[in-house]
Amino acid sequence: MADNAKTPRPVYRNIHVSDIVTYRLPLAGIVSILHRISGALMFLLMPFIIWMFDASVTSEISYESFTSVFTVGCADGAIPGWFFKLIALALIWAYLTHFTAGMRHLLMEVTHSYSKQAGKSTAVTTLVLSTGLTVVLAAKLFGLF
Repeated sequence: MADNAKTPRPVYRNIHVSDIVTYRLPLAGIVSILHRISGALMFLLMPFIIWMFDASVTSEISYESFTSVFTVGCADGAIPGWFFKLIALALIWAYLTHFTAGMRHLLMEVTHSYSKQAGKSTAVTTLVLSTGLTVVLAAKLFGLF
């Protein structure tokens, strides 16, 4: 009779919204989510990117007004200059995170290194590179050097 007894099978369930706080996501999963968030952020800020490009290359006068937005703000003073710097910093973070995570994915595809250890080490490298470069460029953007 013991041969006919069924062994309990593991139960896989979806994560509920209330489990998000307690669920421990691996670093590779965090990098994957940040890659998606940064891509969406760049897409949403596309009008700002187009405005920055247009204002910086149209003429010398438009370039002067473009650079003054980051120091003075809007002409009517409704939006301060630091707010535009924060938007530019968000774009810098999104680009660097998306680029380094994309390079990580390409490296893993080319070398076929899909092991747990390779995923973790490339995730750490991606996070360190993108965060470090973002901090350096933020310091430059806000005039620390």
